This record gives sequence, C-alpha cells and structure tokens, in this order.
Amino acid sequence: MSKTVVLTEKPSVGRDIARVLNCNKKGNGYLEGSKYIVTWALGHLVTLADPEVYDDKYKTWRLEDLPMLPPKLKAVVIKKTGKQFQAVKSQLNRKDVKDIVIATDAGREGELVARWIIEKARVNKPIKRLWISSVTDKAIRDGFNRLQPGEKYNNLYASAVARSEADWYVGLNATRALTTKFNAQLSSGRVQTPTLGIVAAREKEIREFKPQTYYGIRAKVAGNVTYTWQDERNNTRIFSNEKADKLLQNLKGKSLTIEKVNKTAKKKFAPQLYDLTELQRDANRLFGFSGKQTLSIMQGLYERHKVLTYPRTDSRVISTDIIPTLKERLEACGIDQYASTAQSILRKGIKKLPKSVVDDSKVSDHHAIIPTEEPIYLANLDPKERRIYDLVVKRFLAVLMDPHEYEQTTIYAKIGGETFTAKGKIIKSQGWKALYDRSFDEGDSDDQSLPTVKLGDEFSNVTLNLTNGETKPPERLTEGALLQAMENPVRYMNPDEKHLAGTLQKSGGIGTVATRADIIDKLFNSQYMELKGKYIYLTQKGKQLLDLAPEDLRSPALTAEWEQKLTLIEKGKLNKNKFISEIKDYTKEIVQEIKAKDTKFKHDNITGTKCPDCGKLMLEVNNKHGRMLVCQDRSCGHKKNILKRTNARCPNCHKRLELRGEGEGQIFVCSCGHREKLSTFNKRKQKEKKHNVSKRDVHKYLKNQDDGFKNNALAEQLAKLKEMKK
Repeated sequence: MSKTVVLTEKPSVGRDIARVLNCNKKGNGYLEGSKYIVTWALGHLVTLADPEVYDDKYKTWRLEDLPMLPPKLKAVVIKKTGKQFQAVKSQLNRKDVKDIVIATDAGREGELVARWIIEKARVNKPIKRLWISSVTDKAIRDGFNRLQPGEKYNNLYASAVARSEADWYVGLNATRALTTKFNAQLSSGRVQTPTLGIVAAREKEIREFKPQTYYGIRAKVAGNVTYTWQDERNNTRIFSNEKADKLLQNLKGKSLTIEKVNKTAKKKFAPQLYDLTELQRDANRLFGFSGKQTLSIMQGLYERHKVLTYPRTDSRVISTDIIPTLKERLEACGIDQYASTAQSILRKGIKKLPKSVVDDSKVSDHHAIIPTEEPIYLANLDPKERRIYDLVVKRFLAVLMDPHEYEQTTIYAKIGGETFTAKGKIIKSQGWKALYDRSFDEGDSDDQSLPTVKLGDEFSNVTLNLTNGETKPPERLTEGALLQAMENPVRYMNPDEKHLAGTLQKSGGIGTVATRADIIDKLFNSQYMELKGKYIYLTQKGKQLLDLAPEDLRSPALTAEWEQKLTLIEKGKLNKNKFISEIKDYTKEIVQEIKAKDTKFKHDNITGTKCPDCGKLMLEVNNKHGRMLVCQDRSCGHKKNILKRTNARCPNCHKRLELRGEGEGQIFVCSCGHREKLSTFNKRKQKEKKHNVSKRDVHKYLKNQDDGFKNNALAEQLAKLKEMKK
C-alpha cells in the first residue's frame, strides 16, 4: 500500500500530527502509520553555501576579491543537522511513498525550509500543502481535509528564495567589505543597519531638542471645579512669561460666567486583536519582556500547550471562516477568572462584529492571535506564559464585549472675555473595560466630577493661578517602541525619500513580524547598541558603523522596497531572476562605495597589551564564554583568554567560578574572594568524587531494597481506579 510523507518543521509539531494520523511506529527520525509517515526538520536542514564553496580564494577575507557574485547560488546540507536530513531524505525516496504533504510553518520561511529539503533530496513526487494557524487535533484534522495543491505556493517559495539570495549577496559582501576595509569586526544588512539608523535618528532628535518653558492659567470656583484657559485655537500653553502674567493680572477680580454646556454620549470600542508586533510591544511595556522572549513564550503556547494560534502573524483581524468557531474558543478559554465574562458573552450571543475585528481583505497568511478550541489548564502554564496568555485572552474577550459607554461633559465659561473650559465624564456602561484595571485606562487627565450648571450661571469667587512647565524631548526608544518603529518607520526617512512613504507603509515597514526580534537581539549581541534600564542607547561601535556603511543601506526605504518586490514575486507579478539581477547591481555599488571611503575605525575596547606576534595593541572582547584579548589586526589573528566563565562552584559560597590565565598558571577566582589553582581544584574534585555517592547510585540502591512491607489493599484500589480511568 502506498503512503504519504508529511514533512514538518519541528519534532514537537511532527509528534502532534503523527498522533492525529495514528502514526505510532517509531523509526530513525520519523513516525509511521498505515497511511502516513511523519518526519521533521530541525528548523533549516539546508542553507545557501558559504562563499568558499564557489572559489578557494574566498576562504581568506580580502577587499580586492569583492564583490562576490556567483552566477547561481547553491543550497547545501547543514553539517550540524546532516543526520536528520539523511533520515528525511530516506523517507522521501522510499518506493512505497507516492506523494508529500508540506506541513512546515504556514509562511514564507516555512515554505523555504520544506522546498529546499525536497529539492536537495532530489525528489520529484506530487506535493500538497497543509496550511493551518493552530496545532490542535481539530485544526490538524480540518487541515488534512482541505489540503491545497503544492503548485499554489510556488510563487511563495520563489519569494522566499529571492529574500534569502538577496540577503546573501548584500549582507555577505557589505560585511566583508566593511570588515576588511576598516580592519574591524563589522557587519551590515538590509534590515539590521536601518534598524540601527532608527535608534540613531531618535538620539539625534533628543540631542538637538531645545526645551521651552510654557505657562497656563487655571481658575477655581465654588465646588472646587478647575477651569483651564484656552485660546481661539484651543491651545492651553503660552510661551511668554510676560504675556501670561499680563493676562493673569487683567483677569483678577473678574467673575466667571457659564457660556455653554456640551453633553455628548460617546462609545469607545476595544483595541484590535493582537498581531505579533503589538503583543511584543505590550509585553515589553508591561512586563519588560524582550521581543525574542515574547516570541519564544508564544511558540510554547502555540506548539506545546496548543492554546493560542500561530504567533508570527501581521494581521490584527480574523477572517469570516473563524466566526463559527468563536463559541468553541470561548468555551475553551472561559475558565477561572475568565469564566463569568465568557459566559456573559455566550448568553447574549455573539453579535455582528465590525470590520475592525473581521475583515477578510486584511488577513494575509494568518489571522490575528486568538485562543484555540483546546481547553486551557492554567496550572500547566509557568508565570511568564500566564502573563502572555492573559493579554491575548483579555483582548479576545474584549472585542466580543459591548463598547465602553460614557457621557462626556464640557463646560465653556468666560472670564473677562477669555475662554475657560472644564471637562468631566459620567460612565454609563463599563463594557469591555470591566476586564481591565484602572492602569489600563489612558483617559483624559482633565476629567473631573462636575456640578450641575446652566447657561448664564455666574461665579464671583474665582481663584486664578499661573501654571508652568517645560517641553520634553522625545523619549528614548524601548525595545517595544523600536519594534513599533520598525513596523512604521516613515518618520525616520530622509526628507528626499518621503515620496516612498506610501511604499514603506504598504510593505509593512522593515523586516517581518517573524524576524524583527532576532534583528534587535543581533544588534545587542554585536555591541552596536545596549540597554540601560529599559532604554536603548547606541554604542561607539554602532555610531561608527552608521558613519561607515553606505548611506542608502542605512535607510528604511531600501528594505521597504525589497519587501514590496518580494510581495510582487509572491503574487506572480515580478520575476525572481529580474529582482536578483537588480540586487547584484546594487551589491557592486555598495562595495565600491565602501572601498572609496577614506575614514578610519577607532576601537573603543583597545588595551595597553601588545600582541606577542605583531606588536600591535590588542582589543578586549566580551563574549558568552568570558573575556579575551584579540589582536586588532585581523590578518594576525592572535587571541588570548583573560577570563573564562565556568560551571565550577565555589566551595565557600557556591557561586560560579571564573577561570583566569593560561596553561599551568590557570586559577579559579570567585567574587567572594576565594582563589584556587586549577591543579588544586582538580585534586580536590577527584578526592570528593571518591567519597561522594551519586544520586543515580542512591536511586538504584533504593529500587533494589525490599523492606518486607506491602500494602496490598492500597495497591488493589489503585489498580481499580486506573482501570476505571481507562
């Protein structure tokens, strides 16, 4: 009987699909049933070849060998995951396998993962596509009932290859050109460099900002109601002390007369559902989570717990086909603190939802992040998962609830011909806001409790006060704010690029929802920017990189144009080869621009230690393993460890020890002051090993003991309960 191979991106998803498809027989890197064989990648198993594959001269980084422009890029198996590739290949090539179902992540990168594996395995069998937004049993079954033909996603694959090849040509050439030209470890790319440029632009705004003092006038009358002065344009600030003081003196002693009372019934609807970027922003603002951390937590809630839908989405709405499933989703998440709200929505019935919630035209690959139909057991979630789950569920419930309704009252009054206003509101119905505490409400701070007044009422005992303040510079970017700026970077474009603003907005900004957090993480790890508290600062290395990198590579407009063209390839409106030809021409331009620069890079981590090989001063470099000295001349390449972080523990305070020095002189050092030679440490550990019994030995011993006591009655009851449960 012929079978179908199902190729997933991760083992965890593979196991879930295998369970639903009744594939219980375990093999080497796969699970098999009567109809299906489920196998998996480990992320990417195939990638684009390194430059030295095309020519031996590229093994050495030399400026004169650039640009590197192989006519056709090759895909190669990643050595680290080669074993799993062979396991997948052997299943794909089985004689009893008639076709393949691609079940990798439903998106551009997921398509690339699968197609590269299939091409590298040299398999030419019919392909079908599983396209689902959650990995619950129901979603998997439904997805297999409506498999799509593989040809439908050929253009998506073409756009994925185009993205990967373009990043190879531009990223590798720009990085090698910068590194060899300035003799420093520098990297540049179409997303990371403009992202760094956004941070620099905000720092420039702050640096050039000139604070201004402003003044205002407030009037208090009977009942302790505060009225605020405003001019004919509704401005409440006066930027002249003399003018403000003169106005105050003219108004003193005059009565306040009510001119108009406006009462307006208002409705405020819940914010839209979450896409990944919005969720990352809120998680950063509320909990201090990094974008990468939020995505990792979301992946767990999607893959392992199966309680939330696909995380890497840029949609904030759902499609009409999701509406029939809302009742089941409400029942699944409506427990504990969400129970009363969910039951209330179900009792009232789900009303017709507005376009801000349901809009097929605004759903790209995936709809907004919402709960699945899988019942949730909150006790199974760790504290961080609970926080993210809580954000998503509350937002989901909020859009299904009634709007927040209130009556806005504005009193207009006159004092000596000048206009003063007082604002207040009366809550008519909390609506969706009942889900949130007061800290969520970013309402008007001028709102106050107002007395009943009518036209013509006059108040004589008026207390006037002069207020003052100072304009503030823009706030430094947090990681959440940077994610938002990457999504909508129009304000950071150069004036001569403003005509591309529409293109930039349509393309969804720079990077994608799936890659932005990784880009930010890479910029931190490369020491181009750093966190101080919750705010991002450019480092000296980052500032210099922006000065040395080609100008248009620093601009958000470039990557936005790329994303637009990749979308056209995906829609079949642009030929992939034409795009790559343009990329090669652009690569030549940026390499030439870097070669022509006559500036120098100044290391901010230079030490007074001379390199023993070439005599140049060495650099102190921090990495995850510790600290080391590296010769500033890349062609020399001499390295020397200063400090290595270890897992060895201090015998006094049990903190991790640092290993310093080299050779026989190596010594362990602890922050508590403990110092111990490596040789002494090794002797001590050997001695302890002889006298200590491992946990495994203890467990083995206890397992083999028979203390003569057996509770047969208890054992029988447990056996019965187990049988009943079955």
